[in-house]
Amino acid sequence: MRGLQLPLSQTQRIRLQKALEHLESLSSKVNSDASVTIADSIPVNYEDGVLKGHGTADLNGEVVATLCGVVERVNKLVYVRALRARYKPEVGDIVVGRVVEVAQKRWRLEINYSQDAVLMLSSMNLPDGIQRRRTALDELNMRSIFEENDVVCAEVRGFQHDGLHLQARSQKYGKLNRGQLLTVPPYLVKRQKQHFHHLEEYGTDLILGCNGFIWVGEHIEARDDVIEDQVNQSDSQVLGSSENSASPKGQEQNDTALETRKYICRTANAIRVLSTLGFNLTLDIIMETVNLGLSLNLDINEMLGSEFCVLVAEREAERRSTSKKKR
Repeated sequence: MRGLQLPLSQTQRIRLQKALEHLESLSSKVNSDASVTIADSIPVNYEDGVLKGHGTADLNGEVVATLCGVVERVNKLVYVRALRARYKPEVGDIVVGRVVEVAQKRWRLEINYSQDAVLMLSSMNLPDGIQRRRTALDELNMRSIFEENDVVCAEVRGFQHDGLHLQARSQKYGKLNRGQLLTVPPYLVKRQKQHFHHLEEYGTDLILGCNGFIWVGEHIEARDDVIEDQVNQSDSQVLGSSENSASPKGQEQNDTALETRKYICRTANAIRVLSTLGFNLTLDIIMETVNLGLSLNLDINEMLGSEFCVLVAEREAERRSTSKKKR
C-alpha cells in the first residue's frame, strides 16, 4: 500500500490514508513482533538450538533479518517469509499460464515463475476425451490443441529434472477463451480450497491462479469424460461440444453476449482496483467491489477512477470493523 500512486485530490488523499490506517490497526496477522525489516534482530532461544533459514544471517552473535517480511518458526528453523516475492510453486496449485513454445511432446508455459513450466502431451486430456496412449499423430497435431499465446489453466504436478511440470487431466483445465487475463502480485492470491468460481448471476467464470494470473471469461460448461463416452455422438460433435475443442470454428460460432462482456470488464476492473490497493483477492471481496460499482451506477471505465478506489478502501475498512465487532 505504501507504493500506491493515484491522481488523488487533497480530500481523497486524506480519506484514503485514514481508511488504510484503520485497516492496518484492524489487522490481526501483522504485528510488531512478527514483522521485520532488514537488519532487525530476531529474538531466538539459543539453548534449544537454532537453524537459521532463508532471510536470516548471523551478525555479532545475533540472528538478524536480511529481508523485509514476517518471521516464521518451524520447530528449530527460523526464517523470514517475504511479503512481496515471485511465485513459489507447490504441488496441487491451480495456475493460469500462457503458451510460449510448442516443443517435442510438450508445451512451455509462462506462469510468472523464475523459469517456464512444462506441460507434457501425456499429462493432459485430448479433445476427443478418450483415455489412450499418445501417438505420433497426436504429436503432429499439438498446435491444433494449444499454440503460442494461448491461455491455459493447469495444475502443478511437481518438479522433475527438466523443470516444473504441470498437468491438465480434468475437463476444468485446458484452453481458456473469451475473456481477460489479468496479472497481479502472487502474494495477493492466497491458497484456498476453491480457485474456480462460476458467477451465475453474471454468466462468467473466475479463475484465481496461485501464480498471480487471474482469468475472467464467459462461463463454459465442463463435461465429464464418462458421460461423453456414454453418449453416442460423432467425433465432430464431441469435438464441437468439448471445452478443449481443437476446432476454432466450434468455439467461434456464437459471439459472447454484450451483457456478459460488460460483466467481464466490470469484474476485471474490480480486480485491478483491489490489486492497486493491495487487498487480498477472494471471491467475496471481488463480488462486493463489483456490486459497489453497480449500486453507484458507475460506468465500467469509471471504476478505475480515484474516487472509486477511495470508496472501496473505506468500504473494506467498514466491513472489517463490523466483522470484528461481531466476534
